[in-house]
Amino acid sequence: MSILGTRVVRKEDPRLLTGTGRYVDGIAFPHARRVTFVRSTAAHARFTVDVGGTRAAPGVVAVVTAADLDLADRPPPAFFPHLDSRFLRPVLADGVVRFVGEPIAAIVTDDRYDGADAADLVTVTYDPLPALVDLEASARGDVLLFPDLGTNAVAEMSLPPVDGLFEGADVVVRQRMVNRRVAPMPMEPRTCAAEWDGRRLTYFASTQSTAGLKESLADVLALPLDAVRVVCGDVGGGFGAKSLAYAEELVVAWLAVRLGGVVRWAETRTENLTAMTHGRGQIQDVEIGATRDGRIVGLRVGVLQEAGAYPDVGSGLPALTLVMASGVYAIPRIGFTSTAYLTNTTPTGAFRGAGRPEAAYAIERVVDVLADELGIDPAELRRRNLIGPDAFPATTAVGTVYDTGDYATALDRVLAAGDYGHLRTEQARRRAAGDARQLGIGLACYVEITGGMPGLEPARVTVHADGSATVVTASTPHGQGHETAWAMVAADRLGIPIERIDVVYGDTDRVPPGPATGGSRSAQVCGVVVGRAADRVVEQGRAAAAALLEAAVEDVRLDVGSGRFHVAGAPSITRTWADVAAAGELTAEEAFESTPTYPFGAHLAVVEVDTETGRAVVQRLVGCDDAGRVLNPLLFEGQIHGGMAQGVAQALLEEIVYDADGNPLTSTLADYLAISACELPSFELAPMETPTPHNELGAKGIGESGTIGSTPCVVNAVVDALSHLGVRHIDMPTTPQRVWEAIRAAAR
Repeated sequence: MSILGTRVVRKEDPRLLTGTGRYVDGIAFPHARRVTFVRSTAAHARFTVDVGGTRAAPGVVAVVTAADLDLADRPPPAFFPHLDSRFLRPVLADGVVRFVGEPIAAIVTDDRYDGADAADLVTVTYDPLPALVDLEASARGDVLLFPDLGTNAVAEMSLPPVDGLFEGADVVVRQRMVNRRVAPMPMEPRTCAAEWDGRRLTYFASTQSTAGLKESLADVLALPLDAVRVVCGDVGGGFGAKSLAYAEELVVAWLAVRLGGVVRWAETRTENLTAMTHGRGQIQDVEIGATRDGRIVGLRVGVLQEAGAYPDVGSGLPALTLVMASGVYAIPRIGFTSTAYLTNTTPTGAFRGAGRPEAAYAIERVVDVLADELGIDPAELRRRNLIGPDAFPATTAVGTVYDTGDYATALDRVLAAGDYGHLRTEQARRRAAGDARQLGIGLACYVEITGGMPGLEPARVTVHADGSATVVTASTPHGQGHETAWAMVAADRLGIPIERIDVVYGDTDRVPPGPATGGSRSAQVCGVVVGRAADRVVEQGRAAAAALLEAAVEDVRLDVGSGRFHVAGAPSITRTWADVAAAGELTAEEAFESTPTYPFGAHLAVVEVDTETGRAVVQRLVGCDDAGRVLNPLLFEGQIHGGMAQGVAQALLEEIVYDADGNPLTSTLADYLAISACELPSFELAPMETPTPHNELGAKGIGESGTIGSTPCVVNAVVDALSHLGVRHIDMPTTPQRVWEAIRAAAR
């Protein structure tokens, strides 16, 4: 029996639960110096900075501004290889600041508390410029962040115009929707430590990409690649936001090279909320056309994307919204346009789902609006338009090719698990009784793309003389359970217990370079390549065992259950891995570049809305999430739970807010409403597995699916609870104030 598919407890948890995790800020460096950043308090201004008196302050070792740095030019962000260099963000602000929280100066002290005191002595004089915080105002160009470039638009994309987009439609509905900014907010904020010994930089990082960070440091510091080593231990969450090299991290490395020894930095939660890249930030204008009996004939999606003060990864994420615009539906014609615009706010970047939750929200909200217009039950309208199971591989109107899917079964399973008929009956009872607390039932069917990041993923498997094994992988986990998953894959092929399999990652001196860990790619890429490397080691083991057993190689078998080699037909005479590796370690390395796969599913939310206060409470959340073959149900469910929690948070609570002058109003956890267990029900999961043919494991990604399905279904449930009152749409997050205002507006 294979270990794959079983509920194996995570190997990494004992050290994490006992406080012995390998986090950067927990590493003891005697005589390490601390960096404190002086940050802009203005959203948009010309400025001068005076640090003269700061250098003489107690404990101050160095103070640097943009004028002191001699870093090489930073490369453009992902998606923008030909971006005008004048748009690029300086490492430290140079003459103009463009968002509150932008670093202006860095202070190095022997003690972190001296750094805070010294920062108060830096004098920054601002000459204010008009602040631009509204995305639609940015599109009008009333204020330009880079006047010499003449535009705030940094990225545009569109499909060719479609003739007769809504031809044959009896009904066309249109809805404007807002995906507000949210904070990735990992439990471990950004932190790093850099050590320079005069010849080589060792950089300790909380990152999702050791190889990418190594290349960035070498490029910006003008060092040979082999003069940089990046070490990453445990990472307290990344969610996509730790995939890039931040300006502050580059400054820390530069300071270490200039000063020698160890220089380290760990941001505060306020710095994290104001200066780490934000997620989402889309305004969507969506139209959908259908026949009177509910057949969708066309869809148009127009996107305005928030770039923030400087173009970064987030500016290009509408590309993924475009790829997934059709959702799970057989829509014959689709039109799509998007433009990313600058504002005086924190730059946007990748965040759990990265463009795909926005696509699911667009199509799933407008399908509910269409259902309301047609008077068709939302579940039935979805069922009438789903891509059928016989259509795969299925090509959508935007050219995306889905590998496998059975969307109707996923919908049916979630409806059955939620007892949909009973829920509608209870909803009707409450409406008839005029209850103050109304019941809303929300649905969302989704499909997303995973494993689409380019690049070869390497792995090496070695069996040692004592019969133990080591897996070396370029994947850098940040909470997913990779140590357990890769040990399970190796154990499945080698027959060595997972307790005797070590997984090595996160050290560029020990592991080969590979792509960033993100985009829900790990199981279908890293898992596959670990399995392939293990298979090659098995072949080496068979050859060694053949010599010991005095048999032909083709006659030797590995009994995976016992981890012993024997001759076919003679299982009583065996050789162990220790026997076959006694003459020397057996090792093999493989590399693999994946083909994208398309996980899918359906979510159902049951929400109770107090019509007197506007408060919405999620009572139930039921999910059927199909990510192909499940390697470990425990890890699988953990990923879904985390994604669902994030999706509910975006739907009900979370948003980054700025005032009209660009001042962040959500810069602490007293203002930014992160969700907790108190606001969440126990999630209900309906199992389903549809393996992909694109890899031998049959696995697809699961790290982001929960986020993609849960957000629209919760918003749909909130609106559904109030639809009989005339409420058609409420923008996220559906806070009590927004819900209450929607009820009052409908009443008027």
